Amino acid sequence: MIRRSLLLSAPVRITALLLVLVFAATGCHRGTKGKNADEGMPVEKLYEKGHKLMEGGNWSGAESSFKRLVAQYPYGPYTEQAMIESAYAQYKAGKNDDAVSSIDRFIRTYPTHRNIAYLYYLRGLANGNSDTVFLRRVWSLDSSRRDLSTPRQAYADFNIVTERYPNSRYAADARQRMIELRDVFAQHEMDNALYYARRGAWISAAGRATYLLETYPQSAFQNDAVALLGESYVHLGNKALADDARRVLALNEPGHPWLQGDWPKYPWIARKLNPFAGEKSAATGQRNARMNRK
Repeated sequence: MIRRSLLLSAPVRITALLLVLVFAATGCHRGTKGKNADEGMPVEKLYEKGHKLMEGGNWSGAESSFKRLVAQYPYGPYTEQAMIESAYAQYKAGKNDDAVSSIDRFIRTYPTHRNIAYLYYLRGLANGNSDTVFLRRVWSLDSSRRDLSTPRQAYADFNIVTERYPNSRYAADARQRMIELRDVFAQHEMDNALYYARRGAWISAAGRATYLLETYPQSAFQNDAVALLGESYVHLGNKALADDARRVLALNEPGHPWLQGDWPKYPWIARKLNPFAGEKSAATGQRNARMNRK
């Protein structure tokens, strides 16, 4: 009996030994697999890897490499540049809120950095692009009909670039983008003014048109605002002010359709009943129609 028990215990010991070896091998494999390939990589190599990923348009991969660099090497010129390029990668990937957060963190940490003008410029790009990006792509919504809080922040960012860093390489483009944003804000006011006009609220329509002219002079919609002022004064029975508006408009845009009694025209009512038609600006539609006739 003793000999038989010893013989039977041998296979058991062999099986137990095999199980130990299997578990050990599995553990080693998992440890190797779980180890990040970038861990321990020299800072120069890690930065070069992230930069190459950016050049190839792999924004997510670049962001990951730059974040790994910052985690492993929290100080130094490579770290500062990696933080900047990580924010750019986030912006290019459409992660605008993340980009703005990264930029704000950098500005707080390095307020006098040599590339600080670029950071404000990039924040302007991200803020100007962050509002309902998906909806604009799918439904082609007019930019002036959106919430304008982030475009206004973008305008403030570009204004910082032009005022604090007028000689930077980003100042000229920032000025141009400010002009475009002012037109968006003016269009927003024009759409509101036309909304009131369509409903016969002529005092409110005149007030919006006046605000547009005072707040956004020389915008692309200034002549429309003058025309709407004239139309409002006609309906309010103020012939003198209506005639003044007509004279001003004739000097600045003699071909404006209001002078021929053919303005404003509103979108066809059936369009508003179609949920798939997209939201269009009455101001833009009328202005584009005039431009096409020229």
